[in-house]
Amino acid sequence: MASQTDIDLDSFIEFMTSEKNSSPKTLENYTLALRLFREFLGDQFSKWRDLSADHFRAYLFQLQKDQLARSTIRLRFAAYRSFYKYLVHRRGYPRSPVAEVELPKADKPLPVVLTLPQIEELLALPMQSELQGQAPLWMRERDAAVLELFYSTGLRLAELASLNIEDIDQINESVRVMGKGSKERLVPIGSHAMLALQKYLSAAKVQQGPLFLSKLRKRLSTRSLNSLLKKYLSESSIPFNVTPHKLRHSFATHLLDHGADLRSVQALLGHASLSTTQIYTHVTKERLREAYQEAHPRAK
Repeated sequence: MASQTDIDLDSFIEFMTSEKNSSPKTLENYTLALRLFREFLGDQFSKWRDLSADHFRAYLFQLQKDQLARSTIRLRFAAYRSFYKYLVHRRGYPRSPVAEVELPKADKPLPVVLTLPQIEELLALPMQSELQGQAPLWMRERDAAVLELFYSTGLRLAELASLNIEDIDQINESVRVMGKGSKERLVPIGSHAMLALQKYLSAAKVQQGPLFLSKLRKRLSTRSLNSLLKKYLSESSIPFNVTPHKLRHSFATHLLDHGADLRSVQALLGHASLSTTQIYTHVTKERLREAYQEAHPRAK
């Protein structure tokens, strides 16, 4: 005759299979997580009902001591939470001991950042490419201006698409941006981007209204800007997919690499919270560590 523990576990797996229609991978992960926890407790284990939060805290401590990835730890505890949720709602358990355990926060993946040579290659492509079909001659200048301004200012894609001629201050070399929450900010424009903009405006004879135009002289949409970036990436040697946001990541990281302070970068990006900007400091620290490992004679 099966033990009470086996009945709890077997009925949970049956519930996940038949009622939740869980994938084989989820079932495998959950079964493994529960088995590994029982193995950790060994002779201390009697019934699932008898376990306390301290048993799970001890296991969490051991997993951290073993240096398991936070994502792996959180996956294991997702299994325990689901299991006890089932036991409380379906099998009359009074509480879930796992609910009292505080887990480590999930790892935030570091932003992918282009190197300066990769940026320079990308920015040079529009003026090296041949025009397609009936495209007007000024489209090369437009594409160059789009990429230069994108990298020079770190704007969001939607912010770039919404720019008008009057938002550009050519005398003070800056752009007025309406960001999230209708918050306005002024962002400097670098000399290379300013020159590219002037060449585009002159070639396209754009004097008012939307800044970046389609060949039909309508405002260039966010989708078109995204397609424009993908087109030039396909012509480059950059070995990974680059979204518009990765140019924004590169803008922020390169500023910090060259001595900009975090508060200034926060203001330029239009982040409401400094904590949002701080992820770029982790990228910079990682790049410094890699440079140290490569360059210092006694680092290895």
